[in-house]
Amino acid sequence: MLRADGPARLSLLATLNLEGATIGDGELTPGAWGEGFVDRRHPHTYLHELLLTADDLLRHADGPTRISLTAGKGFAPFGTDDPMTRPILRYPVNHHLAQILERAVAIAAVRRGGVSGEIGLFNGDEPERPGQWPRIGGRFGDSWAARLTAEPVVGLELQGSRAQVHSPEHRPGAGTDQTKWSLSARWDGRLERRPAYALVEWARTSEAGGFFVFSSLLAEGAWSAGRHRLHYRLERTERPEEQRVSAFRSLRPHLENSILGITRWTIHTVGYSAPSLVRSGVAVQPLVEISLGRIAKVGGGLFDVRQLYGKETFWTWTLGVRVEFGGGTHRMGRYGAAMGGGHQRRHRDAR
Repeated sequence: MLRADGPARLSLLATLNLEGATIGDGELTPGAWGEGFVDRRHPHTYLHELLLTADDLLRHADGPTRISLTAGKGFAPFGTDDPMTRPILRYPVNHHLAQILERAVAIAAVRRGGVSGEIGLFNGDEPERPGQWPRIGGRFGDSWAARLTAEPVVGLELQGSRAQVHSPEHRPGAGTDQTKWSLSARWDGRLERRPAYALVEWARTSEAGGFFVFSSLLAEGAWSAGRHRLHYRLERTERPEEQRVSAFRSLRPHLENSILGITRWTIHTVGYSAPSLVRSGVAVQPLVEISLGRIAKVGGGLFDVRQLYGKETFWTWTLGVRVEFGGGTHRMGRYGAAMGGGHQRRHRDAR
């Protein structure tokens, strides 16, 4: 991640992602619709974000109001933060239900006090491989999203957003449209005088005029005790089961008649991060996570859970390390005035 501040309150934000080179078959996360190896859809693209922001356009003319414009490749103003910047390593099943990412976007944002509003235009098509760019010609502006965020007290953030996405699963634009809703409450504060974080989110995506509906409810939290950190997530998400050309490869391009049914994934994830080892500005933090899950069929359909996945329950464990250098991460998906004054101050301090 790189942020460069220029003249006239301009800033450039860039984020690289090398998943296409390191996990070409997708995220090692059962059920994760969008990058999971269950479907083996694309990993994230190499250039995850590249955005130019003009912040506080009117300066002192609008008093305490702050207006910004952002353009480039990144997140549409919808839903919650990218899981990449949240405490839990495992990607949730709802990633592509709760966020709209890697689009060519133009976003206007306004903030006054603890309330911000955003509206954005973008291309509906989602990338199909790591090196693919958004299809701007003929697609840019065919989709939109709007988000309202309020911070009633310090540390508490309430968010609501809606999006209309044209043919996300068919790049030329002949697929079905999606209508998306998101509500969330996020809290960053202290519990027993220790840093704590909590997020509750609800997301809903309807496709083909409401013929298919996918809902998600997720709650997660983290608490630090000294240099040790514990985290937990409960997720209950419905996702489409699509026609496959092999056991782990979904048919692309996706059309409405490719959806064979819906499954509901209920997953508990608990994790622990050990104290970081810091040498010459490089922090290395060991971690472990365990997930327990159950898969259930929702409604009708032409598939069988056991036949497709082998069983209805699963568990996974992860051992790893986080290696960090520099100023830390930003909140992916919020740009300019939508970042909030408090977050920008923390960002500057980290740098």
